[in-house]
Amino acid sequence: MSGPRVAVLAGGLSHERDVSLRSGRRVAEALRGRGCEVVELDADAQLLPRLAQEAPDVVWPVLHGAVGEDGALRDVLELLGLRYVGPRPAACRLAWDKAVAAAVVAAAGVAVPGEVVLPHATFRDLGAQAVLAAAARWAGLPLVVKPARGGSALGVGVVRREGDLARAAAECFAYGDTALVQRHVAGTEVAVPVVELDGRVRALPAVEVRVDGGEYGYAARYTAGAAEFFAPARLPDEVAARVAGAALTAHAALGLRHLSRVDLVVRPDGEPVFLEANAAPGTTETSLLPQAVRAAGLDLDALYRGVVETALAQPVAEPGAPWRPGVAAPA
Repeated sequence: MSGPRVAVLAGGLSHERDVSLRSGRRVAEALRGRGCEVVELDADAQLLPRLAQEAPDVVWPVLHGAVGEDGALRDVLELLGLRYVGPRPAACRLAWDKAVAAAVVAAAGVAVPGEVVLPHATFRDLGAQAVLAAAARWAGLPLVVKPARGGSALGVGVVRREGDLARAAAECFAYGDTALVQRHVAGTEVAVPVVELDGRVRALPAVEVRVDGGEYGYAARYTAGAAEFFAPARLPDEVAARVAGAALTAHAALGLRHLSRVDLVVRPDGEPVFLEANAAPGTTETSLLPQAVRAAGLDLDALYRGVVETALAQPVAEPGAPWRPGVAAPA
């Protein structure tokens, strides 16, 4: 008897198309190796006719950027009556907007950086130099400028000199119309994948990211050897438990499901600080999720098949049903 028929969606037209294609190929290979029938589809004008033709049992959107993470595609999948891997639309929208996600996670008791939200219109109407100067006085240096929505660290800059603020803002606005200016949090940068298998929500070992002389930007994320990773992260057991708890709390507070990745900074005092949550974590050869799976002693291909089975076991979602936050199980 053949396994479930899975449509892996990859590509799209966002800035992260190439990363999505690489992630999608890896997921498709893994699922084929575990007995699934897999069809790989792009998110384009032919997608809906192809989905009708292929009639998959479950859809796995491995799409990065707005097309895969802002909830709209999942709204369409629910309209079509299809099961899919990943969060429901409202949860995607929460996680996609970093400022909103931070507010939700902070309300759940996890520390977040201080930040202000500055749309491009604010710079235009009030004067870019005056707004930037006020932000620098408030945040101090270094500070972080990033798009309020987006992934793969595109448009993210750490500003160490006030003279670099204007350039950082311009690079940020190349990827979105709203900027976050955050107080820089010094510490150890970690990523914690969260998976739902067999009815249990589990935080995988944190992956520590270290980049000598630079930041963990787009190039460092997707160029082999550009960053150094430690899986599990080099944290005391007590701190590692706090990090796992913070990731589970963020995952649940945002209403995520099946598979996510929570990025944090661990301050020198051991306090985890939430940065963002990813509703569609990368699965490329340099992505953090596969490293965490290996550190947990799990088989990556089997885990992907398990995620598909989890999605299959849940009822087809009712379009427009009200959002409910999840409840995290113990780590």
